[in-house]
This record gives sequence, structure tokens and C-alpha cells, in this order.
Amino acid sequence: MSASSPRFRTAAVGGTFDSLHKGHAALLGAAFGAAAEVIVGLTGDEFAASRGKAPRSAYAQRLAALRAHIGRHHAGRAHEIRRLDAEYGPAAYEARVDVLVTSAETAHRAASLNEARAAMGVRPVEVIVVPMAMADDGRRVSSTRIRAGEIDAEGRLL
Repeated sequence: MSASSPRFRTAAVGGTFDSLHKGHAALLGAAFGAAAEVIVGLTGDEFAASRGKAPRSAYAQRLAALRAHIGRHHAGRAHEIRRLDAEYGPAAYEARVDVLVTSAETAHRAASLNEARAAMGVRPVEVIVVPMAMADDGRRVSSTRIRAGEIDAEGRLL
């Protein structure tokens, strides 16, 4: 394997991807950098609501923005975008997934994902934890802060 070859076959990464920002870009970049193929789970509106999230944009708009981002930054790379309507989505049962790319904020869920995989007879995944992206004020970049008008998608103070 050459130095530029991905280390993993298939990565899984997921999120609501509301107000796509530099933290999302880092997460997706890590997934595409780690694996030859990426499965991106995009949280459905009902599932987001059940988790206490209120995305600014509906699923269809978030999907279009995610597709556009991947087209601009990861053109030609093998990937699938799947709707997430349950906690782990395809990462829980797809045997071909060999790495989970997650933010530091959600990394604690990786152990229970691997427990769910083991219960289904699927080997555990490795985990890559991407640090949280920070805004100019030293606080984390988030869709909530963008919606509130505190920062822009690059973390610049407004």
C-alpha cells in the first residue's frame, strides 16, 4: 500500500449537517482521507427531533448542501449518503464498515456502536476522533451558534 492509499476500506460518518461548517468539513475530510469509500449518514428530520435537535433546514435541503459539499471537496470519491432514522444506521450492521469517523463530542457513542455490532456478529470498527473545530473566540463551532448569528460557518465572530 502506498503512502497515499487510504488505510481503511469503508468509513462511516454521520450527523445532522445543518448549517454546514468547518467542523463538518473536517469530519468529512477525515473520513474521505481515511477510507476508499465513505458512507455518510444524514439524520432524518424525525430522528433529529427525537434527539432534541431542531435543524434550520429540512432533510432535502441538508441533503442537497451535503451533496454539493462532497462534489466540491471530494469529487469522484466513492461514497453513499444514507438517511439516518436510528442511532447508528449502517455503521451498526454493515460488515464492510471498518472505521467510524466521529467528532470529539460524539466519540463516547463508539463503544456502544461496537457492542451493537458484536451483538449482530459483526466485527468492531476502529474509531477516528476528529477534534472539535474552534471559532475565533476559542469556543467550538456549531450549527446552533451559526443559527444564533454569533459566528459564520468558518468560526468568524459576527
